[in-house]
Order: sequence, then structure tokens, then C-alpha cells
Amino acid sequence: MTTTDNAVLSSIRLLASDDGDEYARYSVGPPTREAPYTRGTQRVPEEGVRRERNQLSHLRSGLEDVVGASEALRAIFLQVSQVAATDSPVLLLGETGTGKELIARRIHDNSRRQGRQLVTVNCAALPAGLVESELFGYERGAFTGALKATPGRFELANGGSILLDEIGELPMEIQPKLLRVLQSGEVQRLGGARATRIDTRVIASTNRDLGREVSEGRFRADLYYRLSVFPITLPPLRERADDVPLLVWHFIRSKQAHMGKTIKQVPESFMRALAAHSWPGNVRELENVIERALIMTEGSVLATDWLAQAGPLPSTEASTLEEVDRRHIRAVLAACHWKVAGKGNAAERLGLSRSTLQFRMKKLGIYRPGQP
Repeated sequence: MTTTDNAVLSSIRLLASDDGDEYARYSVGPPTREAPYTRGTQRVPEEGVRRERNQLSHLRSGLEDVVGASEALRAIFLQVSQVAATDSPVLLLGETGTGKELIARRIHDNSRRQGRQLVTVNCAALPAGLVESELFGYERGAFTGALKATPGRFELANGGSILLDEIGELPMEIQPKLLRVLQSGEVQRLGGARATRIDTRVIASTNRDLGREVSEGRFRADLYYRLSVFPITLPPLRERADDVPLLVWHFIRSKQAHMGKTIKQVPESFMRALAAHSWPGNVRELENVIERALIMTEGSVLATDWLAQAGPLPSTEASTLEEVDRRHIRAVLAACHWKVAGKGNAAERLGLSRSTLQFRMKKLGIYRPGQP
């Protein structure tokens, strides 16, 4: 038995629950505000509930859409509250699908810059030849096709914040130019003769181990230290399994109406399986599983076809995390006929990008049957 009943906070709001087994109570139906707030079979006194609300009151603003109650997630909320009011750079670390962009938004929304824009840049999606002009802008005639002066993303974020998503993918030749912007607070457009002063708060995120990238010469040490003034590491879903029931009902509530569904029950076996799963695609993969379950549901009880697709639950006693991931990814690939692109592909089911799935397959030594 896990400690799900030790935390029944969703989006920093206390949700009540019925007495009983932590998964069984969720299998009956979603938590309600009318039922008493309990831990296990012991009712928490009203003053205890008020005390917990007061302790978390400074974390509420802008965090209503962050779902979870685990100690790991509450530690993240505390870090957000500590750093949001400053202008210090923040480095968000964590696996794909852990919610780095969502936390970046919360940092911005809880800062003095909340009324200004948060500009998001996916460094992995920018063509290598356009990274500099996209980030720093360009003057008219700077290159063929530059018909007018255009501000870059840093200028557009002036007075607000910029999120450099997948910062680990930034080309080496651009890294010293980004470092100069961070150090000087000035940006110079491509083809320009003068620098422009900017006031932009920088938040960066990556699913890579930047420390290793630095040691292997793929990321500048000085830029890494400049970005990592306040690092926040987001826990993978497998390390906060207590949050799975809350997330399941969150996704059900947010999706069922536009699908014309009304879910009143999640089978206990299904909820247990979801909580025990390793989730290599993290929250994004769980969301995809619940959406597919909703599509297949005919009545008021959530469909459980995913159990058959996922196969038998791995033994946590006999398996390493790497073995669990390998087994699950192979099972999903087999169910998708080893498709990693196109309709119904494995990457989509896992909540991963195609490149991330291919990287994990290579790392875990997963190959299509018949291939070396």
C-alpha cells in the first residue's frame, strides 16, 4: 500500500475522500468536497485541515492547474514560491513529459513580470542556420530575404520572461552569444551596429544531463553555471505515484464533457495498475492513456483496455528501472506494429517525441525483430 491517502490535495486545493483503501475509494468515484477529508481511516480534525491550508496559502497563486499532492511535488511548489519573486535565472531539469513548461509558466505568473509576455523558444525546433536571428533578431539586409528589421525573441520578451526550452540542443557556436546576453543584459541584432538594452528574465529547461554535456564538451561550462543559479529538478511520475489517482480524475474531468462522456467510476484494478506503472513518458503518457480510455468507454465506468496493451505489471523487486522501461517500450512498440511515426505510432502512445523515443530505443538496445 502506498501513501496516497496521506495527501489529498489537488492543485493546492484540499479535496475530500471517503474512508477506506486508497485505490478502492478512487475506484468508486472522484473525490468530493462534501465527504470528510481523511487519512487512511482516521479523520483529520478540522483545525488540521485549516493548518495545512494556511501553510500552503503562499503557494496557491497561479498553481491551480498543477495537479498533485505528493511531497515531491509540494517541494517543487515551495521552490517556485522562493524563486518567482526574483529575477534570477532558473534551470528546469527533468525527463520528457514532467511538466517543465507548466512550471515555467507558474514562475512567470507569480513574478513581478506576470502582466508581461512569457516568450517560449523551442531550441530543438529551430534550424541551425536561423537560431541566431530568431533569438537576437536582425536588421534589414543582414542576409538574403531580410527585407525589414525584425526583433528577436529576447527583445519580444523585454519586460517579461523567456523560456529557452530544450536548452541542451542549442548549437555550440550560439552558446557564447547567449552567454554575452545573459552577462550584459544587451542584445545585438544580426547585421546591427549597436546593442539594445533589455530586461528579460531567463528560464531554461532541458531533459538532458547538462553536467555530463559539459564534461563531454557539448555544452559550455560558463553558460551552464550562468543558467543554473537556481536549478529545479522535476520528479518523474514513477517517483510520485501518489499523484496518479488525482491526475486520472483531473484528466477525466477536463476531457469527458467535450467527448460526451460522464465517468462515475474507475475500476480499482485499473487504478492500481496505473499507479504501479513506470511511465517512461510521465504525465503526458498518462494523459494519453486516459484519453484513449475515455474514447473506448461506453457507459459510466472507465474502459480498461490499456491493461491488456500494457501487459503484465513488472515485478519491482526483480527489475531495475532500465529493465522496466525497456519492457514497457517494447510492449507499446509491438502493440503499434513497431511504428514510430504516422497515425497510431508508439511515440504518440508513450507521450514522447519521435526523436526522444528513438534515442531511448538506442540507449536501451531495443531493435525491431529481424534487425541487428
